[in-house]
Amino acid sequence: MRNSSWGFLLMFLSAFLLDLDAFELRKGQKTERISGSAGDVLEDDPVGRLKVFVYELPSKYNKKILQKDPRCLNHMFAAEIYMHRFLLSSPVRTLNPEEADWFYTPVYTTCDLTPNGLPLPFKSPRMMRSAIQLISSNWPYWNRTEGADHFFIVPHDFGACFHYQEEKAIERGILPLLQRATLVQTFGQRNHVCLKDGSITVPPYAPPQKMQSHLIPPSIPRSIFVYFRGLGARAAVWENFKDNPLFDISTEHPTTYYEDMQRAVFCLCPLGWAPWSPRLVEAVIFGCIPVIIADDIVLPFADAIPWEDIGVYVDEKDVPNLDTILTSIPTEVILRKQRLLANPSMKQAMLFPHPAQPGDAFHQILNGLARKLPHDKSVYLRKGEKVLNWTAGPLADLKPW
Repeated sequence: MRNSSWGFLLMFLSAFLLDLDAFELRKGQKTERISGSAGDVLEDDPVGRLKVFVYELPSKYNKKILQKDPRCLNHMFAAEIYMHRFLLSSPVRTLNPEEADWFYTPVYTTCDLTPNGLPLPFKSPRMMRSAIQLISSNWPYWNRTEGADHFFIVPHDFGACFHYQEEKAIERGILPLLQRATLVQTFGQRNHVCLKDGSITVPPYAPPQKMQSHLIPPSIPRSIFVYFRGLGARAAVWENFKDNPLFDISTEHPTTYYEDMQRAVFCLCPLGWAPWSPRLVEAVIFGCIPVIIADDIVLPFADAIPWEDIGVYVDEKDVPNLDTILTSIPTEVILRKQRLLANPSMKQAMLFPHPAQPGDAFHQILNGLARKLPHDKSVYLRKGEKVLNWTAGPLADLKPW
């Protein structure tokens, strides 16, 4: 242990003072609006700024898959299902494809689950390729741009690389037929082959009703300084701080997990199996300052949510110094982060509620699409021009689906 008992005592006093301030904050429910362009973007209303045409695909691409396994409605990749449902009744939907700004193909590529609920992506490339063949054969709109005015929801671990192992995902690369399309994905890591330029990075799905059912009274103080539950940068966190009384960390996942987060000042958000984690969403929803330990990560809706203002970035190499880093943050800085996190618009942007609500993740996706308009004229191909290679990719992906 590096820290002396006097060091721990000083840390406890610091945490106690923060706890008193946090208690006053929660009791009074003080909030702070996001200032500047980020706040304006966060509160944008996409209605009237774009029109989306939803392709009507055979049910084997979506509804029948869900009927086979309703668990898909609650897993972390369910945004592809709820986005489809949202768009069907959204005021941005148009039934006239000639006036559409964007085209959406509803394919449930993550709804193939193992018995323990983990998605298997092996069929996804063939499934997506089959859907694109269908829309390109039955409508003229794909062929005008080869997908440059189309968007797809691809919430796999490594997006449109369609594999849960990073090495395999990198080797596969983004599905060739999606190279010109806009991708909406949970995965985001700078300079990574699985993150396409222009992608819209979104939060993973977290069941809103489930989290709502675990809310605790705002008068309960934040008596935990640092909280983390999980496996693995996890290893460095455990090695360095398992005996540190300021750190409430464990590999177990208790039934009081959500309640515990609401009693914590800081919540650690290290890398998951991919560079994103549901912990980030949970921390924001429960007002726990996210400590982001993921080098080069691209966070959800980064142009709308001021992550540097509400969170703390820690380089992976600096994990052994976490205690020093967090205890050295001034109280007034922590309180401001908590006020910003208490802003309802911040929480709303991280959720996919049903029914949809103003400013939620659905609307932030539409805002992202609206900001890409108008399309540059270069996206429209000349007559007879082809860019994409339909025969590229692993041979197994070319088999019929």
